[in-house]
Amino acid sequence: MTRDAGEPGRIRTRLRRDRGQLSVEFTGMVPIILVTLVLLWQAVLVGYTFTLASGAADEGVRAAVGDSAAGCRAAVLERLPGAWEGNLDVKCGEPGGSDVVKATVRLEAPVLFPGFASLPIPVTATAGAAAEGE
Repeated sequence: MTRDAGEPGRIRTRLRRDRGQLSVEFTGMVPIILVTLVLLWQAVLVGYTFTLASGAADEGVRAAVGDSAAGCRAAVLERLPGAWEGNLDVKCGEPGGSDVVKATVRLEAPVLFPGFASLPIPVTATAGAAAEGE
C-alpha cells in the first residue's frame, strides 16, 4: 500500500499555486474603488452647491426686502464662498404688481475641485418674501 502526500500535502501544493492572487485582485479593484470615490465626491459637491444656492437666495431676498435690489446682490455675494462666485447669476426684485419680493440665484457645480471648472448643469434656487408696505 502506497501512501500519497495526504490532505496536508495537497493543501500546501494548492496554496503554492495561489501565491500573489490577493495582490492581483487588489490591483484590479483599485481603479473601481477610485472611480467610486470620485463619483461620491462629485455628488457631495453638487449637493453642497444646492445648499449654497438656497442659502444665498434666502439672504438675498432678506436684503431686498430690507434695502433694495442692489443690497440683494451684495448679500448673495457675501454668503457664497469665492470658488462659487465665478459662474453666478443673481436676479432680485419685485415682479410687477406683486406683493412678493423674489431672489433667484443660479450657480454651476464645480468639477472635483471648487474654482477649477464647472459642470454644465445649472443649480437654481429661488426665495420669496412679502414686500414691506410703505
